[in-house]
Amino acid sequence: MKKRIVILGAGESGVGTALLAKQKGYDVFVSDGGKIAEHYKNELALHEIDFEEAQHTQSYILNADEVMKSPGIPEKNDLVKKIREKGIPVISEIEFAYRYKGNSKIIAITGSNGKTTTTSLIYHMCKLADVDCALVGNIGYSFAKQVAEDPKPLYIAEISSFQLDDIITFRPDVAILTNITEDHLDRYEYKIQNYIDSKFRITKNQQPGDVFIYNLDDEITITNINNYPIKSTLYPITMSKQPPQGAYLTNAQMHMKWKTEEMQMNISDFALKGKHNQYNSMAASLAATAVDIRKEKIREALQTFESLEHRMEPVVTIKGVEFINDSKATNVNSTWFALESMDKPTILILGGVDKGNDYSLIKDLVKEKVKAIVCMGIDNRKIHEAFGDVVSLIVNTSTATEAVQSAFHFANKGDVVLLSPACASFDLFKNYEDRGTQFKQAVKAL
Repeated sequence: MKKRIVILGAGESGVGTALLAKQKGYDVFVSDGGKIAEHYKNELALHEIDFEEAQHTQSYILNADEVMKSPGIPEKNDLVKKIREKGIPVISEIEFAYRYKGNSKIIAITGSNGKTTTTSLIYHMCKLADVDCALVGNIGYSFAKQVAEDPKPLYIAEISSFQLDDIITFRPDVAILTNITEDHLDRYEYKIQNYIDSKFRITKNQQPGDVFIYNLDDEITITNINNYPIKSTLYPITMSKQPPQGAYLTNAQMHMKWKTEEMQMNISDFALKGKHNQYNSMAASLAATAVDIRKEKIREALQTFESLEHRMEPVVTIKGVEFINDSKATNVNSTWFALESMDKPTILILGGVDKGNDYSLIKDLVKEKVKAIVCMGIDNRKIHEAFGDVVSLIVNTSTATEAVQSAFHFANKGDVVLLSPACASFDLFKNYEDRGTQFKQAVKAL
């Protein structure tokens, strides 16, 4: 008898899992409550995989031996509750892909902020060193699909807390936890401890030969690290101490200590600027060292890395007003980092779907640096309540074009218009990429 796997959600991770499961001889059924994108439907049909869209037929789902749940589906979903009640094991895509990775190594990166930059930087280091590797996970390409279609000796995986929630055996050789701030609390019963537990799951199956890189300056990480039975070897990154192993900054120099090796580099040579990126650079350098990338290649990668689209991405300067696209800032902490790096008067575009945001975290920075706030969301009450007493100019807009025109109207030569929304984008846009793209189009239309 073939083992039956049901996949909930036919996005990148769902379809990737379906392809790998089919290849490995499972009886596969894909069910999506919404419409499935045309290219994914074609892919499923091509591989003769049964699927349904815009519905969930329970009789087809509750007879599964195992269910792979896409990261976007919350636990409180009624169907998920029924699956749990029946005792059917629920796994995530990374768990399924892990079963078939063979002897490949995995570097896995999680955290509230800096994941994408750190992941991309490690990939850049590995590519410069001619390592045959793949960039997978949250950053675009399905891990399971990569394993099915083009397996590699090394996977560099950006991983969300939702994907970690449903792991059983997943074990990265190198795990990075960039930091933990209040995010996605709507998915964790508004209890930060649930979210913290989820992030630390990245270390759950690690063994003494594995590596765990963490931020010694991150208060939540350090307060909680001793609550988990972590077996892997710990390598901290810090700007406040000089640990015997790990990476630290002192006098504008990055020092990296790995077993008997040492490396130093002036941070003015880093392509990525800003304090948060110095943490990302330290974490990436340690991870690359852990998979035997040579120091010269790490140094070269830190000097040549190009910043990412939608993450503090300079768009254009018009009449002396600089426009920056930081649409990837989907939580308050990301916006804090963006504002922290601003050295000119700023018009801030904020808003979207609030995930239980605490705006008090950025209030001081807003007071110090922001001259006007342009809200871009359906419900902007919380923003007005949070900043009404420190910013005199706050306006509501409902499209990217309106937001850009309002911001430009408030700006003078030498100012910056910063899109750094601190919210999810699903009220007005398909996703943060769509929001960033529409912002850039609106800016160029000026």
